[in-house]
Amino acid sequence: MNNKIKIVADDKIPFLKGVLEPYADVEYFPGSKISKENILNADALIVRTRTKCNKDLMDGTKIKIVTTATIGTDHIDIDYCDQNNIKWLNAPGCNSTSVMQYISSVLLTLAQLENSNLAEKTIGIIGIGNVGSKIKKVAEILGMKVLLNDPPREREEGGNKFCSLDKIIKESDIITFHVPLNKQGIDKTFHLADETFFNKLEKKPIIINSSRGEVIKTVALKEAIKNDKVNSVVLDVWENEPNIDLELLDLVKFSTPHIAGYSADGKANGTAVCVNAINDYFKFGMKSNWYPEHIPSPKNANEIKINCESKSDQEILSEAVKNTYFIADDDKVLRNSPETFEKQRGDYPIRREFQNYEITLLNCKTDIAEKVKKLGFKIKI
Repeated sequence: MNNKIKIVADDKIPFLKGVLEPYADVEYFPGSKISKENILNADALIVRTRTKCNKDLMDGTKIKIVTTATIGTDHIDIDYCDQNNIKWLNAPGCNSTSVMQYISSVLLTLAQLENSNLAEKTIGIIGIGNVGSKIKKVAEILGMKVLLNDPPREREEGGNKFCSLDKIIKESDIITFHVPLNKQGIDKTFHLADETFFNKLEKKPIIINSSRGEVIKTVALKEAIKNDKVNSVVLDVWENEPNIDLELLDLVKFSTPHIAGYSADGKANGTAVCVNAINDYFKFGMKSNWYPEHIPSPKNANEIKINCESKSDQEILSEAVKNTYFIADDDKVLRNSPETFEKQRGDYPIRREFQNYEITLLNCKTDIAEKVKKLGFKIKI
């Protein structure tokens, strides 16, 4: 046991406190307050997106490894880390099922509000990684026509399963973004949706962004909404977070404080990646594949009963999904207090993913039971 190892961690990473303390000195700070001064003698960092891990922060320190409990890496200067022999690790896919739950709630809530049939809609998914692939699955369960755009995968895999961005812009009733933030290069996604993007729209689509705020240019989006180029907009991510554009907040249909991936399960997955990486790097001797022992249950019961009589498949799926997560609840909190954006993220209530729920379907047909099961729910006969 080497008690000389020092770890600095974001104080909002769940399930972490007490886990590494038997093996190291661990200090916790708010993510945006982690500074060179308080990591000067640290060997490792465990962060989220709010800590910019770059030369300004780490130059002259003893940092040997940076782990982030997030899928994104745009807050880590990877080139600097590689050049200075600092190991870095993210948690790809850790919260993909959580984002799938969020998007499912968005689609079904909007469909109910607009009295529309999703099976008659075309959805364009931009970015087909861990998250985008699961959104594709949801859309197919809902009977939607699916268009996929992912230039890096298209170059690597070839074939005809991917389409151009222009095709998505012209043919989609719903466009949802699931890309990393790349500020330059052939696969640049910074301001991917700009004035040109919105001016090409032909079908007044619903726009959903749960990737990174900078993927959509705020000024261009506001103009598109005001000029009636889009049907409605749902944003979980914003430029200049946590100082979000209040005019844009008023213009969008649903707004949330960057919590699409914030299920308790997704958080536990991200924390586990970090803990196991630190354990492996420093050879603490913890049990392999550590995972939080207890993840709290949601306030609502884990059992759901749905009477399927006289309900369409879409209505049944909507009831199932919204029993686990209802986007309007988070929207209301953010609108009432946009200045507490960061606090809402830090104090986010327990949300559990579909696989933690058991659903009893009364008076139902076999095919809808299969769809509910494909979404990830357990079916109680």
